[in-house]
Amino acid sequence: MIGDFGETAEGTTSGTTWRSFTLVMMAVLGVLVVVALGLTLKEADRQRDRALALQKHSYDVMILSANLAGTLARAEASLGRYVISLDDRLGQAYSADWQLASQQISRLKRITHDNPSQQGAIEALRRAFRTRSTELDGIALNTFYKRNTQALGLYYKVRQSPSRDAIDRLLTTIGDEERTVLEQRGGAALASVARSSRIASALGVFGVLILLGALAMGWLTVTALAQRAAARAEAESERDRAIELEAAVAKASSELLEQEAKLRQVQKLEAVGQLTGGIAHDFNNMLAVVIGGLELARRHVEDDPAAAQRHIASAAEGADRAAALTRRLLAFSREETLRSETLDPAALIGGMSDLLDRTLGDGIVVSVRNDGDIGWMVRSDRIQFENAVLNLAVNARDAMDGRGQLSISLTPVTLLQGEIGTCRTGDYIALAVSDSGCGMSPELVERAFEPFFTTKPSGKGTGLGLSQVFAFVRQADGEVLLDSVVGQGTTVTLYLPRYVWVEDSTNAPAPVAIREEERSGLNIFVVEDDPRVLNATMGALEELGHRAIACDDPIVAPGMLDGLGNIDLIISDVLMPGCTGPELIDTVAPQRPDMAVLFVTGYAGEAGGEAEFGGHHVLRKPFTLAGLAQAIDAAVQDGPTHSPRSIAAE
Repeated sequence: MIGDFGETAEGTTSGTTWRSFTLVMMAVLGVLVVVALGLTLKEADRQRDRALALQKHSYDVMILSANLAGTLARAEASLGRYVISLDDRLGQAYSADWQLASQQISRLKRITHDNPSQQGAIEALRRAFRTRSTELDGIALNTFYKRNTQALGLYYKVRQSPSRDAIDRLLTTIGDEERTVLEQRGGAALASVARSSRIASALGVFGVLILLGALAMGWLTVTALAQRAAARAEAESERDRAIELEAAVAKASSELLEQEAKLRQVQKLEAVGQLTGGIAHDFNNMLAVVIGGLELARRHVEDDPAAAQRHIASAAEGADRAAALTRRLLAFSREETLRSETLDPAALIGGMSDLLDRTLGDGIVVSVRNDGDIGWMVRSDRIQFENAVLNLAVNARDAMDGRGQLSISLTPVTLLQGEIGTCRTGDYIALAVSDSGCGMSPELVERAFEPFFTTKPSGKGTGLGLSQVFAFVRQADGEVLLDSVVGQGTTVTLYLPRYVWVEDSTNAPAPVAIREEERSGLNIFVVEDDPRVLNATMGALEELGHRAIACDDPIVAPGMLDGLGNIDLIISDVLMPGCTGPELIDTVAPQRPDMAVLFVTGYAGEAGGEAEFGGHHVLRKPFTLAGLAQAIDAAVQDGPTHSPRSIAAE
């Protein structure tokens, strides 16, 4: 009995110990299971959050690349319509879309900084975009300057250019690679969730063997399932939010484009105001010289004729300067054609040394270098050539704040087709103007040749300097390049075609006899709507000895001519209200076929150019008495039919 009791007690003790040990082990295992399950769920949550963040990042990249493709397509479509319609609003839309595309590329680069392969593709996309920008900017500039034929040719030429194909290919590559990354990230997230599920299941099965652990494991499992359902619902909610966000971005982009268009209009009006102020300032200075000179001459005309003549000469010089300013404005607006002549650039720049010294001041050291010294010539307008060099020198002076080194170099070069801009194969004179000034950023360099664009303070510049240089070089069939580094300086290089003169004795023009005296005593009918110009013209004709008949309305001119006798010459303005000069001549010419015609105009090339004047002579305002006499003599001598030519003011 005692032995049995001992054995029972020993068994009970051992059972209690075993149960205690088992309970302790179960408690420990239960705690471990709970801890393990908690860690597993925490890791699953972390992987889920990471997967959602990566998926959202991939969606952002794909949406941005799709928007970029749409922006580029919209910009090129606007440019195409701009080239065809010449509607400035379409040109503005192209510029806005192209700037937006550049910003989208920059944002695409920022949000893919963690993907080296994408970074390489985006950098290649940026290079292709810059190449495409250069091609399309050439089309836009040609369209802006009304070169429709060249603009259309360039547009059809670059429609299937390598840069456009590269952009399309790179955008497709970026989208495909991001979709691949998205799939990989989704697969990794699913694998992580599956792995967590397997661990949770194993812990659940193991917890069933433990009473407290089973209860805890069941509760945690239910909780895990609830969290998984919540995560799925959250993912659906995030997807809906992404769609709403895309719509909001599209709406915001549309509003931003509208605001940018309004801002450009304000900037354009501001630029026109600056231009008007600058022109008014220059003309006020010149009018001050004219009015002051005439006032002084009137005071001294009786007591000091020599001083009166000197003051009159000063007033005439001021008027000549005003006429020169008008010619510069007409050259910029493409209303005045170049008066080409054979020029030696080295000699011309050498002759400008005094002018440059006076204009730039003592703080600027000017050096002129003629590389090669082979005496190459160019065919261009002397005045416009000098103005271009002077504009570049003044810009350089302003960039150096009045102190620094200015270098002008002439270099003979031989170029291949397309090597420099639109230059054709041949010899060129490279005229480079370099300064040691502050330089310009790439963004400013891209806009340097835009009309009205200036970096100078308000009232210090109109933004026409480099635009006029650009127009001059393009009219001369050349090219202009601008190279600038911030803090180091700027170099502007003009490439002008070399002119080779070949003497041909068989086609040499016959010498023109110089008339010893002008014609006088002609019956001249004058049609001019401006009474002041009409009175001045009548006085000049009477001074030359002609019999002049005035008419201030082109509508009544044919009726007046019917009541007059013999008329040797009709002098008519070109642009008049109700009827233009060419229309008037077309009306009266059948009744007076022997009457000579002379057009007087303040716009070279108005009404479509001299070819639109029916082959008649053209005298440009302002003109002198000698210029008028020469134009009358030429018009009467050639008669009603002759080859067209233009007579400049003398």
